[in-house]
Amino acid sequence: MDTDPSWALLALALALVLGLCALVAWLVVTEPAAADRRWGNPPPPEEDRRPAVPGGADVATTRETTDRAPARLRRAAIIVNPTKFDDVSRVRARITEICRRNGWAEPLWLETTAEDPGLGQARRAVEEGVDLVCSLGGDGTVRTVASALIGTDVPLGLLPGGTGNLLARNLKIPIDSLDSALTTALTGRDARIDTCTLTLLRPTTDELVERLEDEEDPTENVDLEDAVDDRSSEATERHHFLVMAGLGFDAEVMAGAPEKLKAKVGWAAYIVSGLRHLKGPQFVVDIRTAEGLRLRRRVRSVLVGNVGRLTGGMILMPDAKHDDGIMDMVLLSPEGLVGWAAAGVQIVTRQRRGHQRVDHHTCTRVTIRSDKPVELQLDGDTMGTASAMEVTVEPASLVVRLPR
Repeated sequence: MDTDPSWALLALALALVLGLCALVAWLVVTEPAAADRRWGNPPPPEEDRRPAVPGGADVATTRETTDRAPARLRRAAIIVNPTKFDDVSRVRARITEICRRNGWAEPLWLETTAEDPGLGQARRAVEEGVDLVCSLGGDGTVRTVASALIGTDVPLGLLPGGTGNLLARNLKIPIDSLDSALTTALTGRDARIDTCTLTLLRPTTDELVERLEDEEDPTENVDLEDAVDDRSSEATERHHFLVMAGLGFDAEVMAGAPEKLKAKVGWAAYIVSGLRHLKGPQFVVDIRTAEGLRLRRRVRSVLVGNVGRLTGGMILMPDAKHDDGIMDMVLLSPEGLVGWAAAGVQIVTRQRRGHQRVDHHTCTRVTIRSDKPVELQLDGDTMGTASAMEVTVEPASLVVRLPR
């Protein structure tokens, strides 16, 4: 019996929708166990052995050798998010051993906290004069640590602590091996990449209350504590990011994933959240770029990125490059299952041009204003709600250690 073509179309649409929802997995910081497996079991450290002076050695030569000041060993700082590992001491021992094998001193070990997710630790590392600062955690840890290194000559080493590791993926830095990742950081070459600076404006109390009263608008992520009623320049916040910033759907999915479900099934919880938010309301954005683009569009999501590769080989921004001094912007405007399916096809096939459901632009600075408060994310970190944001590219502002 022939298959009803309408059911076949619906099945295809649902499959594409699920695939699109899975894209938000790149925003997830993964389970500690996965990171632990990547690091493996460290071998026991070898004892420090000093070679004995040969019995017939000339005393004057020996005295000259011992009086000479030893060469300074280079030192790295490791800034680790301890919540990502079951056995932090084991990871530390492993890293110390790899540093020793590559001729580096014992690293400066700094752990992040809930109060300080890496910024203070990175600043301390720079003040202590380390030769390299390595982030060990998810994409949020990378973003925070890098914020303290922007504008300096201290290189950033990327040690993967999850399965997202988007910046490392885009820069072709190893993400599956301890030896490869850390050896790249210790012996690789320095390269400058672009970063992005975001200035956001928080909504007022009245704007948030209006959204809470909108029965057609999901409100589980609206927090009145995000409100800032001061409309002066002091009301804005300034942040840095390295991968992508997103307004709308992608941020809603991350913020709406149930914590208990995430603890049980990991990133799959975001698929559940994505399905719940597929029919969420669109919002109207006014967009202005430094290059003269003037655009008013009803959208479901707006993303501005420095790089375009996601997990699973998916490329959301085909033309994005980390060192071209240009940001890429994508506007998603799907309506219903058919719209999401069409958007999914366009993303999967990497079409640069096409239907306005997926609209691509480039810029060096962009201002985006929404007609209502919407959720915001930076490199996978949920940032609450915002009414407007301005993003500027900072060319060649961060030194990163890349493979030779």
